[in-house]
Amino acid sequence: MCGIAGYIGKNQASDFLLDALKRLEYRGYDSAGMAVLSEDNALNCIKSVGRINSLEEKIKKTQLNGCLGISHTRWATHGYPTKNNAHPHSDCAGDIFVVHNGIIENYKILKERLIKSGHKFKSDTDTEVIAHLIESHFKDNLEQALLSALKHIEGAYALAVISKNDPGKIVVAKKSSPLVICIGENENFIASDSSAVVGYTNKVIYLNDNELGIITENSHKIISIARNNEIHRNHCNVDLDISEIQKNGHEYFMLKEIFESPEVMKNSTRGRIIPEEGLVKLGGLEVLDQNKLRNINRIILIACGTASFAAMVGEYMLEEYAGIPVEVELGSEFRYRKPIINSKTAVIAVSQSGETADTLASLEEARRKGALTLGIVNVVGSTISRETEAGIYNHVGPEIAVASTKAFISQMTVLALLTVYFGRIKEMSLIMGKRITEEIDKMPCLIEKVLKNDKQIKGLAKKYSKYKNFLFLGRKYNYPIAEEGALKLKEVAYYVHAEGYSSGEMKHGPIAMINENFPSVFIVPNDSVYEKNWSNMEEIKARNGKIIAIATEGDENIKNIADDVIYIPKTLEMLTPILSAVPLHLFSAYMGMELGCDIDKPRNLAKSVTVE
Repeated sequence: MCGIAGYIGKNQASDFLLDALKRLEYRGYDSAGMAVLSEDNALNCIKSVGRINSLEEKIKKTQLNGCLGISHTRWATHGYPTKNNAHPHSDCAGDIFVVHNGIIENYKILKERLIKSGHKFKSDTDTEVIAHLIESHFKDNLEQALLSALKHIEGAYALAVISKNDPGKIVVAKKSSPLVICIGENENFIASDSSAVVGYTNKVIYLNDNELGIITENSHKIISIARNNEIHRNHCNVDLDISEIQKNGHEYFMLKEIFESPEVMKNSTRGRIIPEEGLVKLGGLEVLDQNKLRNINRIILIACGTASFAAMVGEYMLEEYAGIPVEVELGSEFRYRKPIINSKTAVIAVSQSGETADTLASLEEARRKGALTLGIVNVVGSTISRETEAGIYNHVGPEIAVASTKAFISQMTVLALLTVYFGRIKEMSLIMGKRITEEIDKMPCLIEKVLKNDKQIKGLAKKYSKYKNFLFLGRKYNYPIAEEGALKLKEVAYYVHAEGYSSGEMKHGPIAMINENFPSVFIVPNDSVYEKNWSNMEEIKARNGKIIAIATEGDENIKNIADDVIYIPKTLEMLTPILSAVPLHLFSAYMGMELGCDIDKPRNLAKSVTVE
């Protein structure tokens, strides 16, 4: 959540800072601000509540000049979304400014101490204590003051700090929240993630936890917070194209990303499947001892939100075809249990951003207990990718819309690949391996067929936009897709209530809600539970409930019970979730648009949840 950007060089800082904040909008925010140090050594700060264009208008009127600055988009944790609570925050004199992602857990105690010693606070945030702590330790050296301040802080943080009394530098620090240093020519940048600097530089240094960075116009230095010694680290080249963070003719990023699903399948499988041999090649796992992988007798998939539904699909796949017991755990719950883990357990984190705080904390717990830790992530160089022993990248490019769609498709695809990978090193036959890999190879074309229903789905969204409640139902492989369909509708058509349930669980409570004003969306492909789903649809119709069905092409009988039908092509049962998710993503997007919602930036939501 939140976005941080910083600039130091020879150009106007506000130009980059504003551009960077716009690129970081997908992270979710309710206010924005920036502080710039002018050539005459004056520190000027501008803040606004609401969208970045409000901040942009204020900047145009004030001419925020200077070649050094920091900026921030805030997603409220402590204190309401107000101008005073927006970042950057300053010390008493306005000589030091701080932007911060994360949570300072002991801020109340620190704030009380600082007030007693004479400090005056202007906001209700936890972040402001950092500025005052730095002020209390400042003796003409900003990094030393920050190092001293951090000794008193408990919690998570990505920090960027500037001071008029130690100009010519930005000082940053990181613990459990992402931050990168980006290297340019006669200019340097800092950001929450590398998407902010696309087109400016592709040279990125990822800060690790408990590290402090000092960035000047022509240099950078990394220091260990614990040992206070310098750390030498080479930069990575991040290959992002500016077109990947543009809408390319679509009205919303979410629509663009849904329509990228066929390309997502290609990118997620490229070079990884060998259909003629029924094999999957996952280079990210080749660094591991293959005997260790063969001996894995239990898998725990850890994820949050949409990724957890992809993991649930993976659970069905891995158990049915690889013969390995699998559990899906929410990252926010896993570490508060006492999980039984040993060296034959693989704990796999599934996360688009690779920065999800709860999932990261769960990985740390798994590692302490001796498990093999793996990651399925989209963002190269993310914390999960660095903290796991090995993993698999999604390779689907930046996902800008807050609601995950193309990453979800990729996560299910990668889990299908992982199923074949584990299956073939265990007991999966050549014939079954070939059957699955050949069908995976066809999926981009099958998704394109689903997307051709675009106009029909848009029409259904208009037809059903008057309804305020929906029930999404599916069984076996498509039960998680029912959960996903309901979540997407809640996220982007955020005046609508929706619930996702296993079809068989409907009569254990939810059916009480059904009437003519409470439609149900059934995911009912021709699979092993088709007849069971049909019985559940009969129960809905007996109570005058309307039904939208996601069904397999050629199933004409479904029209006798469903009010509306969206068809998907026939495929293997284990791969139907990939196809059935696409029309549900489109339906949610068009419902949101019909209701006048900003489907790219739903209210109250952040793209990457980097605090617990």
